[in-house]
Amino acid sequence: MTDHTAGSALRRIFIDKQSPKAFHALVQTAEAVRVTAAEAGLDRTTVELINLRVSQLNGCAYCLDIHTRSALRAGESVQRLGVLAAWRDTGMFSDSERAALALAEATTDPADTDAQTSAYEAARQVLTDEQISAAIWVAITINAFNRVSIMSKHPVPSFPKR
Repeated sequence: MTDHTAGSALRRIFIDKQSPKAFHALVQTAEAVRVTAAEAGLDRTTVELINLRVSQLNGCAYCLDIHTRSALRAGESVQRLGVLAAWRDTGMFSDSERAALALAEATTDPADTDAQTSAYEAARQVLTDEQISAAIWVAITINAFNRVSIMSKHPVPSFPKR
């Protein structure tokens, strides 16, 4: 039996390491979704905004760390990342980004059927069917990764201050 305690704190199993075949299947899904998003015309910054917004809603520190750095590498601004949690209250995001973010939020909270209806209505105005599908797949995939990291308690690495 594995010792699940470290001092008085419960040590979690890194489920990605414990079940590598299942995790590899999730990684392959993410790779297919990344291709689908690109083929649909969702740019990399929009994909990263979806990843970040879903990770904010789920409270996944590990994924927030990874996707903040990915968004910055893709050319996203620090200012827009800083206000992402309040995206509805700023004019910094395009109509297509707003539609994608609304779809991501509706996907993350599927019980809110009013939000789903509203998100679809907004998305239909500015996104193609392929882009709507891709945005939802991005949100589904990051939701799955968030749960892997949250349940595993993946640590966020600390980098030296610049």
